[in-house]
Amino acid sequence: MDTIDRLLGHDSWTTRQLLEACKVLPDAELDREFDIDHRSLRKTFVHMIGNIEVWTDLLYQRPVQDRSGESIDDLLLRLDGISRDFVRMTRDIVRDQRYDDGYMDHLEQPPKLRTFGGTIGHVLTHNMHHRAQIMYLMEKVGLLEHIEGDLLSWEANSFGWG
Repeated sequence: MDTIDRLLGHDSWTTRQLLEACKVLPDAELDREFDIDHRSLRKTFVHMIGNIEVWTDLLYQRPVQDRSGESIDDLLLRLDGISRDFVRMTRDIVRDQRYDDGYMDHLEQPPKLRTFGGTIGHVLTHNMHHRAQIMYLMEKVGLLEHIEGDLLSWEANSFGWG
């Protein structure tokens, strides 16, 4: 397993764990607003997963699909589906060493040239940024026990080391 496989596995698994932990929350707590970025747990999860969906569609150079579903179960399904697509495309890019190849981001006006490697890095770092916010919001609504979300803990869990 190389570094990119570790980052991809950690990214999807960690987001999934946080979503699973939030299943116990009533809608009022999922939607409770705080003075931070997307304001609530639900809005932050929706933003984060929607971001993966949009960038994955752009990587595939396919029309950006309108996906819906904002319950925790819906978000888990969306995450599972788009994570498979994102991982598949990323592995193809890595295999073919196409990190520096470009595509046009037609959502920008005027359209902008983006690289595959830059987009992959953006998705992974964007998700980590928002997971930190999610952990903060979880604590604000009383979910004090949650994963730390670091890569080494994911690796230990995935390989049965601890």
